[in-house]
Amino acid sequence: MNIHLNEPAADELPSLRKGVLHLSVITIAMLLIALLFILCILSPAHAETLTGRVVGVHDGDTLTLLDDQKHQIKVRLAEIDTPESDQPYGSRAKQALSDLVFGKVVLVDIRGKDRYGRTLGRISVGSTDVNAALVAAGAAWVYRQYSSDPDLLRLETEARAARRGLWALPEAQRTPPWEWRQQRKGKVAAPAQASALSAKTDADSNFSCSPRKTCGKMTSCAEAEYHLRQCGNAWLDRDGDGIPCEKICR
Repeated sequence: MNIHLNEPAADELPSLRKGVLHLSVITIAMLLIALLFILCILSPAHAETLTGRVVGVHDGDTLTLLDDQKHQIKVRLAEIDTPESDQPYGSRAKQALSDLVFGKVVLVDIRGKDRYGRTLGRISVGSTDVNAALVAAGAAWVYRQYSSDPDLLRLETEARAARRGLWALPEAQRTPPWEWRQQRKGKVAAPAQASALSAKTDADSNFSCSPRKTCGKMTSCAEAEYHLRQCGNAWLDRDGDGIPCEKICR
């Protein structure tokens, strides 16, 4: 049995060619879009870099560099945390960073900015990863809250095992900097709270529940609050909003 296929008529060929060409253009465009999408995925999110000479070292993980436009830029080393200046090993951590970078041209792999406006980054001098070098030397902790680099954790484990740098300190002096800062905040807040409580106690000691007073006989809002809260004189707060004698307490 012979099968005959209908061939397109001569006047249909240009339209077919146009259709094929149109499909080819669409296919190429889609391939290009897919390629660009793949490149975006594969490209690191922190591809932006900064180059400059280090003109200042403030502590173990913060420095200032001077870029090509003579702008001074403060940089906080990303993913690590070094002892504070008033913390054990703080001055030596600063010296460790200074030895690595001061006066040298560095490359900063930018990771964003912190809440103080400082540029965050991984810093390198030539082939030396400065952030990693500080951890390896025992001059820095891995800042676990902000790090996802397993190599840094490995370097910290090795430094701890070898008792390098701060890991040679007595355990009581090896407080992670983020905990040290929280402790310092607590020490500052405690005196302020104690002072406020003392002032309130001193003020309360000047008042007495006897005799009972009406709002017209109160000498101050503090006295009215004392009579409401300490003496239970509920009639001083007639509308029940917690504020006594509103003419003097508003």
